[in-house]
Formats: sequence, C-alpha cells, structure tokens
Amino acid sequence: MAVSHLTRRAVLAAGLAAAILPGAAFAITDEERGVLVEISRTLSGVKTMNGEFVQFDPNGAQRQGKFYIARPGRVRFQYAPPTTISVIADGKSVLVYDKKLQTYDLWPLSQTPLRLLLDSGLDLARSNRVTRVSVAADLVEVELQDETRFSAGTLNLVFDRKTYELRQWTVTDQQ
Repeated sequence: MAVSHLTRRAVLAAGLAAAILPGAAFAITDEERGVLVEISRTLSGVKTMNGEFVQFDPNGAQRQGKFYIARPGRVRFQYAPPTTISVIADGKSVLVYDKKLQTYDLWPLSQTPLRLLLDSGLDLARSNRVTRVSVAADLVEVELQDETRFSAGTLNLVFDRKTYELRQWTVTDQQ
C-alpha cells in the first residue's frame, strides 16, 4: 500500500494548491534520466491504485484515511472519522465535500498537483518541472515544483528502486 503524507491544506483542497511550474534549469545524469524513463513507463501503466494516507497540518495534527485512484483522472480521498471531508476528482474537476457543514468546493483538476498522478501520459524524464532526483539503492525520490493562482508548493514522489512502483507522495504547500 502506498502511503502519502499530505499537508492539511493540500489534501483539504485535494492538492488544489498547485499546477506545476517550469523548474529551474536542472541537469540530470544519464542514470537519473534512465530511472525517470522507467518510472514514467511503470506509472503510466498503472490504471488503479489504492492505499492509506496520513495528512499533517501546519501544527502537526494528523488526519488519515483511504485513497482510491482510477487513471486517467479519477481519485477519491475518504477521511476516517471524525473528519467529515471527502475529496473526489472526476477527470475534469475536484470536488471537496464537507458532510458536516454540507458544503461543496469545486476546483479545476488542471490547477492541482493531482493531475500529475492522474495523467496517463506522465513523462518525468522530459519534464521541466523536475527540480531534484535522488537515486539510492532501494528508493528513488523525484521532486517537482508547483504553483498556480491558488498556491505554491512541491510534490515529492518516492518510488521503489527495483520495481519503480510509487511508494509515497508528499504535497507540501506554502504553509
């Protein structure tokens, strides 16, 4: 199961905080480029994914729940009680529903970092959004920078070095 660590604002807005900015010039090695090609190929082949997530807000408070992804475009974050929030993307929009308050917020999926995870054509080796690649014996970490009119932050993706499966992601916003 993948575990994601998401800041409060990023998850509550379903990562509405960011679309990816072109990163600063970042030179990658041939090894890193090869790893990014394999990661992109593996991730593009994944049609469904589910797991548990843990969210940390700026004060360190934790919320958790389950996520379900159906690529391209669809995701659901279902928080465990007592949190009453659900986050749902349908391929075009992201809906943040608060059952307790009976409120809905709707955001364009294109303005969130979720679109990267939900896009079936992700190519990290050619992306100018990649700002750091760290290849270790067992893990690969890829950092992407994001910013939209809503907010700014980073998206860190952690992959298994041998299978290139996504193991964790972290969205960090301005808070």
